[in-house]
Formats: sequence, C-alpha cells, structure tokens
Amino acid sequence: MGRAFKFVVLGGGNAAGYAAHEFIKRGIGPGELCIISEEPVAPYERPALSKGYLLPEGAVRLPAFHTCVAIGHERQVRAWYQDHGIELLLNTRVTSADVKKRALTTQSGETITYKTMIVATGARVLRLEEFGVTGADASNICYLRDIRDAAFLVDAMRPGQGMKAVVIGGGYIGMECTAALVANKLDVTMVYPEPHCMARLFTPEIAQFYEDRYRKKGVKFVKGTVMAAFEKSSSGKVAAVILKDGTRLPADLVVVGVGIRANTALFEGQLAIEKGGIKVDSKFRTSVSTVYAVGDVAAFPVKLYGDIRRLEHVDHARKSARHAVSAILSGDTTKDYDYLPFFYSRVFNLSWQFYGDNVGKCVLFGDQSRGKFGAYWIDERNAVVGTFLEGGSSEDYTAMARVARVRPEAPPDLADLGLSFATKLPAGELSQSSAAGKVLSIIEDPYTWQIGTSLALVVGVAAVAYWHHRRRKKLL
Repeated sequence: MGRAFKFVVLGGGNAAGYAAHEFIKRGIGPGELCIISEEPVAPYERPALSKGYLLPEGAVRLPAFHTCVAIGHERQVRAWYQDHGIELLLNTRVTSADVKKRALTTQSGETITYKTMIVATGARVLRLEEFGVTGADASNICYLRDIRDAAFLVDAMRPGQGMKAVVIGGGYIGMECTAALVANKLDVTMVYPEPHCMARLFTPEIAQFYEDRYRKKGVKFVKGTVMAAFEKSSSGKVAAVILKDGTRLPADLVVVGVGIRANTALFEGQLAIEKGGIKVDSKFRTSVSTVYAVGDVAAFPVKLYGDIRRLEHVDHARKSARHAVSAILSGDTTKDYDYLPFFYSRVFNLSWQFYGDNVGKCVLFGDQSRGKFGAYWIDERNAVVGTFLEGGSSEDYTAMARVARVRPEAPPDLADLGLSFATKLPAGELSQSSAAGKVLSIIEDPYTWQIGTSLALVVGVAAVAYWHHRRRKKLL
C-alpha cells in the first residue's frame, strides 16, 4: 500500500511552510505535493514559542502564528493546504528512507514515493539523558523545540510566583526562556559553563550588558560550571540541581537549553554529511540529485566567506526553503544562494540584531547606559565583516546589514563614527557579492513583522505590548 507524489517535503517546521507557499506561488498542481510532519499541527513560525507563547498576559496561540505570517502572507492553517491540493500528513513519522528508490516508509508501514524530495527535518534538542545525567527523566524538566514542548512549559510554570526555576544553558533558548520565566514571576537561576552568556556570539562586554539587565530583573547567574545531577523528591520531580562543585540549587522547575543536533539519521550512508548536516550545493541539492535539504539540517556554501556552514536560525530556514523550490522548478534561472548570516532576539524591552561574521577584532560603539549601542567586527584585511546593534530602528538595522554584506574598509575612527558609519555608507560602495544580495530579499528585515491588525498579537507585538504594560503599571 502506498502513494506517489511529484514532490515531497519531509519535515513540518518553518521551512516546510515556506516551501509550500513557494510551490503554490510557482503554480504546481493539486495532488503534486505532500508534506510529512511529526507535528500535530500545520507548520508555524517557531520563534513564537520562546517569545509570545510563554507570556503570562496576551499570550499568542495558534492559529495566529502559522506560516507565513512573518513575511506578511496569510496564515496557512490546515484548510489552506487542503484548498491548494497539498497532502499534509500530520503526526506521521518516517522510519526509513531509500533515496535510490525514492521511497519513504512511515511508522504505519505506508510507502510514499516521490520524484523530488526536500529534506526539512530540522534538528532535535540535546536531552540530558544522552549525557547520562542522574535524574534527567524527572517530569518537571522542560525543553523547548516544538508546540508540545511550549504547552508543557506553560503548564509547568503555573502557579508561577514563588516557584524556583533553574535554567541550564546560556544560549538563545536559555536567555529567552529565562525572560519568560521572569515574566511569569518565577525566581530564576541560570547555570552555564561559559564565562558569559551567548558565548558563541557575544563578546564579554556585550554579554555584560544583558546579564546586568537580567540581574535587575532578579535573575541569578552561576557561570563557569556545569550540573552533575538532579536531586529528586518522593514524587519523582526535581527538587534541586546539583552542580559539579557540589552546590545545591533548589528547583521547582528546570528548563534545559544546551543545544540541538541536526536530524540526519535517516540519510546517513546515503547522502554526503558535513559539519553535522546534509551537505548541499548553492541550490540546496544534496549528493543525490533528486534530493534537496534546507534549514537547520543543511550544510551549505556561504558565498560571502567561501566555506561550508550549518546555520540554526529561522531566517535561513525560510529563505533556504524558498530558494530550493525555486531551484527545483526554475533551476536554469535560479542564482546561487548568497546568504548573509543573521541572528536576532527580543527579550524584555530589549531587541538586538547581528549580521555577518563575528571574527577578528571587535570595536564597540554607543552608550550601553542609554540602551543603544553596537559593535563591528574587523578581519585581518581590515574589512568590517560583522555588525551588531541593540535598540535600533528598522532603518538602522538595514544599514548594519548592508555593512556586513559590503564589508567596507574599517576607518581608524570607527568607534567614534559608530552607527553613522553604517547609515552614511556610500551607495556605490559594494563588494563583488553585493549584487547577488537581491536574491530572495537576502537583506530583508525579519525584525519587522508585516502583518495586519487582526494578527497584532503575534509574537513580537505581544511581547512588546506586555512589557510596556508592565512598565506603565510600575510608573503609575
């Protein structure tokens, strides 16, 4: 028993929703596309999970943040897929894949064949059980990767006030979940082995600003160490986190954010693997021409830097999916993917964006005490290759993105010029790769959500409204 499709997208995350939108935009027919997802719902904007979904007031819920609302398109609820003739298989796990036969087998034993497949399997969270941590199976240990995790965390945060939470990890998930826990009036302690938060991206000086802001919200930091075990209560829940040095941190709730691993298992031995992901070319073709891979699972050529990277960010997931569909349907006219690495976050009343590469010397500018500051990274050729800005406008962020792509020479007074160096960069000062930056709006501003008033509570809007409400209450 089986079914055959012209196109199959394996995976139901952000990338799948954007791939579906692009397929329909380019005119595929009813019944040609199948999306296979382990999730219980249609693809959604995953950043909402660590932001608006966890807020105690005005929290965002589905269907408000189904793809592709982040770029101003309609919400692709389940009926949207039906209306467009797309077979959306939810709660469906593929147990084996044979790329030579172009066949997938599901947990129910059904065989699904395809002519062309896009692998959009994303990544899974690293769980503490994998590291042999004692007590890691306790019921009040939370992770955050999908809608089920988010719903579980929301329930675990109740009743909120008076509860003690320990967050393991100082990266994206750790920082954003901590902000949500604080919003829900929990007493939070963060634990991570690095000397400062966001160590893969932030310099110590940048990290200090955010750690200070978190401390003002009551967050405590335990840095330079790791957890060793969990102490359980008689009910089987975590009662305390035991650190490597023997320190005991009482806990009613634990949130773990120690990284993710690309979901490549189905294709190991069949597709080329590099940098922990499925190796693809500049059009997202894998080592087998009928298979493409996008998003977190893809190790792709970064044209700006001439190397292969695997990037774990929603912006890349969206753009790579659209680019792969373009390559499948219009291969001769689709240019090479020319991506500018981009990361952003919004917590409390803060928001930052980073573009490019954080290598070389870092030059800070601005006034941290006033909440608007930034940084440039300068490589060995004296070119500005990376930019960071906190508290900017959409125009400011666009200017900083342009600098990272253009990679102009750094003047000796760069720190004094600060943001004006970016905003006043001559229009004609472009590098050889800048012209390709127009492909799929590579320098779009994902920070700005182009959505109607009916979706005004989605993610960032909900968060900003909540924090401004809290601030106003304090002032009254």
